[in-house]
Amino acid sequence: MSFSEYIQQLSQDKLIYFAVPVFLIAMVLEYFIAKEKYYVKDTGVSLLMMVFSGIVEFIPKVLAFIAFFYLHELSPLKDLVQRQWWAWLVLIFADDFAYYWFHRMNHEVRLLWAGHVPHHSSIYLNLGTALRQGVGERIHKFLFWIWIPLLGFDALMMFTMMGISLIYQFWIHTELVDKLPKPIEFIFNTPSHHRVHHASNIRYLDCNHAGIFIIWDRLFGTFSQEVKQLDHPVYGLTTNIETHHPVKVATHEYASMLRDVKRAKKLSDKLKYIFYAPGWSHDGEDKRAKVLRAKLKAQKNV
Repeated sequence: MSFSEYIQQLSQDKLIYFAVPVFLIAMVLEYFIAKEKYYVKDTGVSLLMMVFSGIVEFIPKVLAFIAFFYLHELSPLKDLVQRQWWAWLVLIFADDFAYYWFHRMNHEVRLLWAGHVPHHSSIYLNLGTALRQGVGERIHKFLFWIWIPLLGFDALMMFTMMGISLIYQFWIHTELVDKLPKPIEFIFNTPSHHRVHHASNIRYLDCNHAGIFIIWDRLFGTFSQEVKQLDHPVYGLTTNIETHHPVKVATHEYASMLRDVKRAKKLSDKLKYIFYAPGWSHDGEDKRAKVLRAKLKAQKNV
């Protein structure tokens, strides 16, 4: 298959392009319902991050499609797994499992966090924030899905499912929907669960990484319940960047990480600034989420 044929197949992945106009209409409607949830400059940055991420993602997406195609060809299951209803059912869980670990590692490895942090840099949570995608994370994103075509799922099927997941996640970026019935809250990622994920409160830091199903967070110990009456979610970063300059929003954490690497003397410390979770310091307070939560828990037990 020639490169042009790969591009032709990839061009069939149009789901997200049909969804974007719906996203923008929904965002406008939410704005008129709850204007206090929006700030024009902040929303403008969110839209620019969407554009930036789309540009950065193009080449990695093409390369991933080619890799997925060849890995699918190597799979002994490719003739068994076609596009049956049960194959889509299995794929939605496989895709969501991959997304959970991709998203979780984006929070627990500083180099990856630097690419994801733009998505968390807004102090507002609204449907516009959903479009504020991480830019640098588009480079490494597809590596977390590399195992799925070996199970017999073809590249276009995978990209379709990734698009469905992104569409689902758009709608959970809102404060207008309170908690849903308990069975839904137990299984699915909901606006309540995702408000926790975007909160900078210590209780909520690095929790609820789910895409569609919250079950992964429950299974792997990263779940936190929203408790508004005790700890109302405060959105943004633990230290907000206070800028609407799009380039700074997209790159500020890379610059901060490099400054830390430069001032560390030992090679081991330099590597820790790159691969440890955000908040680690060789000469100051350890502000990693797990450390802060442990301190908070200890204080409550005193």
